[in-house]
This record gives sequence, C-alpha cells and structure tokens, in this order.
Amino acid sequence: MITEEQLLTFMRATAYKPMTYQELEEHFRIEDASDFKELVKLLNRLEEAGDIVVNSANRYGVPERMDLVKGRIQAHAKGFAFLIPEDREHGDVYIHANDLNTAMNGDTVLVKVTSRNASGGRMEGVVVRVLVRKNTRIVGVFQGLDTYGFVLPDDKRINRDIFIPKESFGNAVDGEKVVAEIVSYPEGRAAAEGRIVEVLGHKDDPGVDILSIIRKHQLPEAFPDEVMDEAQGAPDAITEEEIVQQRRRDLRGKNIVTIDGEDAKDLDDAVNVERLPNGNYRLGVHIADVGYYVREGSKLDEEAYNRGCSVYLVDRVIPMLPHRLSNGICSLNPQVDRLTLSCEMEFDENMKVVQHDIFTSVIKTKERMTYKNVRRILEDEDPELMERYAPLIDDFKLMRELAMKLRGNRMRRGAVDFDFEESKIILDETGKPVDIVKRERSIAEQIIEEFMLAANETVAEHFHWLKVPFLYRIHENPDQEKLQSFLGFVQNFGYAVKGTGNLIHPRALQQLLEEIKGEKEETVISTMMLRSMKQAKYSADSSGHFGLAAEYYSHFTSPIRRYPDLVIHRVIREVIENGGGGLSPERQAYLESRMSDIAQQSSERERVAVDAERDTDQLKKAEYMLDKVGEEFEGIISSVTGFGMFIELENTVEGLIRLGMLTDDYYHFDDKQMILLGERTSRIFRIGDTITIRVAGVNMDDHTIDFELTDMPKSNRRFADRGARGESERRGGRGTRTDSGNGERAAGTGRRSKNKNAKKAERFGRAAKKAKANAGGNGTAASTPNGRTGDSSVASGNASSGNGGDSVRYPTGGRSKRKRGSAGGATSAQATPAGSGSETASSGNSSNKKKRKKDSGINFSSSSKGGESSTRSFAFGSGKGGYSSPVESSKKKKSKSRKPSDSSSSVTNSAPAESSKPPKRKFKKKKDKSKGTE
Repeated sequence: MITEEQLLTFMRATAYKPMTYQELEEHFRIEDASDFKELVKLLNRLEEAGDIVVNSANRYGVPERMDLVKGRIQAHAKGFAFLIPEDREHGDVYIHANDLNTAMNGDTVLVKVTSRNASGGRMEGVVVRVLVRKNTRIVGVFQGLDTYGFVLPDDKRINRDIFIPKESFGNAVDGEKVVAEIVSYPEGRAAAEGRIVEVLGHKDDPGVDILSIIRKHQLPEAFPDEVMDEAQGAPDAITEEEIVQQRRRDLRGKNIVTIDGEDAKDLDDAVNVERLPNGNYRLGVHIADVGYYVREGSKLDEEAYNRGCSVYLVDRVIPMLPHRLSNGICSLNPQVDRLTLSCEMEFDENMKVVQHDIFTSVIKTKERMTYKNVRRILEDEDPELMERYAPLIDDFKLMRELAMKLRGNRMRRGAVDFDFEESKIILDETGKPVDIVKRERSIAEQIIEEFMLAANETVAEHFHWLKVPFLYRIHENPDQEKLQSFLGFVQNFGYAVKGTGNLIHPRALQQLLEEIKGEKEETVISTMMLRSMKQAKYSADSSGHFGLAAEYYSHFTSPIRRYPDLVIHRVIREVIENGGGGLSPERQAYLESRMSDIAQQSSERERVAVDAERDTDQLKKAEYMLDKVGEEFEGIISSVTGFGMFIELENTVEGLIRLGMLTDDYYHFDDKQMILLGERTSRIFRIGDTITIRVAGVNMDDHTIDFELTDMPKSNRRFADRGARGESERRGGRGTRTDSGNGERAAGTGRRSKNKNAKKAERFGRAAKKAKANAGGNGTAASTPNGRTGDSSVASGNASSGNGGDSVRYPTGGRSKRKRGSAGGATSAQATPAGSGSETASSGNSSNKKKRKKDSGINFSSSSKGGESSTRSFAFGSGKGGYSSPVESSKKKKSKSRKPSDSSSSVTNSAPAESSKPPKRKFKKKKDKSKGTE
C-alpha cells in the first residue's frame, strides 16, 4: 500500500504534473479494492491538512508547486493581515482585508500569491482555504438589542463584532463580559455569527478583567478529573528503598540551598559550590526529577503537553502541573528528601569546564533562601542574617565569586546582556493595583542566573555529542535587513559595529553596549538592538544561541513549569539507566519523530503565556493610572513612531503622546533616525530623551494610557486632546457602533501624500526659513467647543501648505463649521455631500487644491456609512490619531499595490457563511477483481 511519504515525495518531484485520482491509481498500479479505499482516505486526509490541493480540473498537487503557501494568519487591528509561512525560507505575504476569505487571526491557511515587487521581496496574496480554525470562541462585551445583539471582541485583531441572534443570548445582558462560540465565520460584508456559551460577569465587576484575559487566550484553569486522580496518587515522601533501588547518588550531606523569590512555591532548582584542593570550583546544580512522577503518555503528561508551561499573571499562577506535584513532592522544600537530576561541573581558573557529571541523585536542602536575604548578606552584611545563616556565609561568598567570574567570561565571549528593568504590580485583596515596584536584579539574582546558564550549556553540549533526540533552546542570527537598518541607525550617533551583515559576531554588539553604558543614547540604542533580533524558541536541532554567544544551549532547569525541560529529563534518565551510551534504535526513532512537534507546541504555548502575562500587566497598569489623570511625571521616550511617541515612567508604566497632541509645530517621522522632527522649530524627539508629561486619559477598554507634554501651548491642549481622541475613535481600527445598532464600524484607513517640505525638514530645520516663506503666514489652531454628537473641532492648516487657509474637520451628518482664512481674505470651507466626488474643501483659490493634496502635513480621509454624508479630517502632523497606520480614503484609486486598511463591516441577518473545509470528493468504487465483489 502507498504511504503518505511516498505520495508526497512523488508529487514534489520536478517532473510531476497534477494528476487525477484515477491517474494516481494507475501510476501506483492499485488493483485491490481495499488499497483503493486507503488511497482515497489518504488523499482526503492530506487535502484537509493542506499538504495537497486540488485544482479546478480535480487534479492533485502539492501547494508549493501551485504557487500556494501554507502558514498562519497574523491579523492587524486595521483589518489587513500577514501570512507567516511554515517554510522559514519563504517571506511573509501581505493580505488585504478583502482577501482574507473568512480567515481570522491565528488561523492556518493556504494563500495564493498574487503579486510580487520587482526585487521579489514584498508579496501580496489572497486566502484560498482555511485549514485550521484558531478562533472558535471569542471573549468580549455583550451589547443586546430587542431582537439581536453583538459581542465586541476584546482582541483588537478581530476587527468585526460577532452577531448574536435573540435565541442565542444565553441569559447575557447588556454590558456583561461573555464568551461567544462562533457558529459561522465572517464572509464579505457579513459578520460572524455566534452564540453565548458563558457569562463571566459585568465588565466592571472585580476579577472579571483577569478572567476575560484568561478566556481570551484560552488558558486552561481547572485540571480534568482524570489528571487530578493521577496527581493524588503521587507520594508525600521518599522511601529509602526507592533511593537504593534507583542507585541514586546521595548528596544529602552537602550544603545545598534554594534561592528564589519570596512568594515562590514551586522550588525546582537548588545549588551548592565547593573549592577543590587544586584550586578549581565545583558547582552543583540540582533539579527536581519531575519526570520520575510524570510518566510519558500519562494523563498528567498529556495535560502538561497541552499547557506547555506555567503562566504567571499579576494575581495568580496557572500551573503546568497540579499543586500536589508542583508545590509538593516535586518542590525542593527545605529539610526534606527530594529526588533530583544533578549536573556537577568543575571550572578551572579560566572558567573552562574541565570535568562534568550528570546523574540521578537525592538531596536535602539546608535552607530555603530568598533573593532579598542573600543580597542583604552579601551586600549589606546584615548582622541578624549573618548570625542566622552563619554556617552558610562562606558558601554564599564563594557563590558570588564564582558567579562574577562566570559572568565576566560570558561577556568576554560576546554574550549580549540587556539590563532592562522589570516591574511587579502590587494588588490589594480586591485585585485593585495599589503600587508598582521595580524588580531588583541584585547579586543574588545574578548568582542563580549564571549557575543555571552554565548547567544548561553543559547539558546541551553533552547530549548533542551523544546524538540522542533532544530539545534545544535556540536563538537564530538577526535578520540581515533589520541588522543593517540597526547598523545605519547607530552611525547617526557616531558609533560603528565591526562586521558586515550576518557576519557580525554578538561580541561586537556587546562591545557596543559597553561603550554606550551611562551615555544619554544608551536606552535608545539598546532598545533598537533588541528589536533587530529574533525571538528565541525551542528546536529539535542545535543551531546555537546568538544572544548568549553559546554554541549549545537547552532548558534543563525548570521541569515543574516548562514542558521541554520535562521531556529532556526523561531522555537524560533513560540514557543514564542505559549506562550513558544512548538509546535503543526503536526508542531513538520514536523520539526523533516526536521532538519537532514538541518543540513547535512548546514555542507556541510560550508565546501565548507571554501575551497573556503582558495583557494582564497592561490592564493593571492602566487601572493604576486611572486616578492619576491630570498629574505630572517625568519619563523617557521609549519608542517613536509615525503616529506619536511612547513614554515610559519611572515605575515602567508606558503611555502614548499622539502626534495630534504636539500642537506647537508640524512633526515629521524619520524612520531611519527614529525621531520626530518639528518642521518650523526643528525640535527633535528621540528615544531616550527625558521629558515631563501629564496624564491626559486612560482607556480601560484598550488598556492604553494617553500622555501630553506639559510645555505644549495651553490654548491648544484642549483642542489637541479632543482632536486626538476623536481621531482615535474614528481611526483606531475598532471604531464604535452607531446608535441604530446595525453593527457597522467606523470605516477605513487612509493614506497620506508625501509632504513637499519633508525632505527639507529632515535636514534638521536648515530650510525652516524657506518653508516659512512659502507659507505666506503662520498657521494657527483653534477649538470650537460643542458637546453635540457629530460636531467636531476646527484645526489650522499646515504652515507650509501655501494656501494660508485654516483646515476644517467636517462632522458626519451634522452642520459644517466655518472658519475665516488667516491669509488671503475670508475663506470658507463647505461640507461636501457623500458621493459627490469632490476631493478637497473649497478654499477660494482653485490653485490651492493641488497643493493641499500633496501636503503630508494634512491628512485627507473620507468614509461613508449608509446614506450619511462622508467624513473628512484635516489634522496636524501625519494626521494619525490612532495607534496604527493612517486611515485610507474610501475614494482611493485602484493601484497595483494595496495599502493596509480597515475593512468596515455591515452586520446583516444573512445566512451563515459556508464552511471553508474542502468538500468530500466522490470517487467511483473500485471493484475487487480477486473476489468479484465491490
């Protein structure tokens, strides 16, 4: 019988041309009816998985030979998306919002590449089939009407609401956070349809915010009953018979301690250090032998694989293993016997490992130490602690000595060490944030960090040379394009990095970090360097760790909270039990077939955990700043973008100053130097600058914080705040629902023209006088307060636009505002009806229309809904009011390369969208010639 591998190999051959199932049957000489049925099943299975596709002529082929790419959708809040291909060598593919074909963020799809640029870099495509649905349930706020309702998704990358029929409300009421199961997926202008399966509570109730994030990321909370039953079977203590039977090395007489945070309960690593007679150091790293209790193939193991890792949220931990194991028999609690896997390493004076040993052991830790107490002993020499831990003081001093030497050796070889500050959010009993404190990275943290790194490297190298299946932690070389961009960036500061392209050694980057230490540009360069690097991940192949400048690296030290560590613990014990030589051929083949899947699953679950942890941090930081609105703080610019700049405060809270809030000038974004440059004043904002800000507002729906500069003109701040907020509501990708409840969203993103003075402004204001002369006068900004819905503020024109008139933001469906021109006489602007085709406001001089179109200091956008008149906005700077790209005019002309844009959605009571799964194909039954029956 033909196998899957044989069929795919045949189809991938250069000489292969797409065949029908009859031709495949003939080619493989299939005559038996049972073999024919197996071929049909194989074709259907591969087609559903996306490994093969069928063209319009019912001929089979592999996607890569049909210009199709398989990958994962990474959606943007504005509606467009990118395909992240499974093939690492293939570039990302841009997908317009109208080409998603029911696909949503995270889905696995097949994409047809429709265009490429001349250099072959940028590609555009269209989704032709959704293979695996990632989003089956959506978390959001329920808005109920008389006969139907909507769920507004918390995930901004899902930019359409979920339509809920009356019969599917599930007792949900308006304003509650709910979980909606998708019944049909969005197609064209039809919204996704769903039904409420869980009501979490009102969105303002305590605890509902964190619970919503848990549901949003589909994090499992309670363990299944069968998993808990297995956990209950774990022993509470270790017997001497176990130790003798397993031939474990007895280390219970050594001065072994754990050093962890004060609130840690799952203690999975312990250490000890000795000075040998030859002057060398012996470092022992002892890790809880979790694999002894969590057997391969058990329910505990399956659950740990699905979870991938423990998730540490601000108010709770979602563990990978039940507490009976993670806090009980597997935790290296003080003064009790525990089973461990140990790695002992001997270091010479040059910090080279001259001898090492990896073995099973039993330990009894002397003390449960905390980072805080170890720091107070080594740095403060606290008398009380020195007396309390007198038998261990010399051990701690020896640990510090060895750790600092290991660190120095690591820095010399070129490891890149980013010293970014982290924070801890303090909550009260109700879950409300009351303080944000910085996490210390003292000598105690550095001791454990260096010892764990040494053990991970030693274990990885040992098993790499044994050539047994293993899991490695890899960090690939930086992307060449991003690295070249970073090298060009640092040249603006007068620094040079040795090397070219991907030939740059991490040592050169570490030398740069040392060179900028304490300089004003330290933060900006460190941040940009980090962004130029790739993310670390798990792999079945050892390709090295760029950031650590390590040739071999693995995760060995945390099997309680990371599944990859648990997997390699099993491999290590098997090798030890087999005498250290390797594995049986059958076991070797089985593990080789599994490691790639485990690596991918572990990497994906790690990203989910990181995203969930980041979401809860942002949520509680935004909540913490709610009562700080109007207060002033000092912060540093942490990021500069085309729509504004992010400011980080001393307590690590980050907020955005939108471009519309910079009312003293028109600012242009220079993406090469990463600065905002004032057109007339030549004022520059760059990453790392210290500025004083005022908290302007907090958006608890998006978990975002808005700042404003304290030195902006007072007369303009109210306008800027109102204007930026209005722009955000219209352009932020999500929009708001109209009062009629028809589910339509504020539409569209736009594109802006290139400012004719932008290049001049890039030269740090050397042409400021010339730009001013071209203007014929100074632009001003004014505000017309009006509380009515639909009314909007009046903004000034760009000072370099040359028309001397004020620019006007027109309301949707409301009365237009008029403003006299500041130069060239009275000039009025009239609201233009939707669909009239007029692209510019009336300015009293037809020659000025052309100039205004070209000016990037003014953003032209229009959108229309139903029969309402279109909205046009003219704003300061780049005109971006949201966190993302500018809005795109609905009047835009067709072009070969489409820009990212929002896709406005219209919710209708249309029939549910058809499933995108391929239909089962009908095959003629094959007669079994040998039996004479079908």
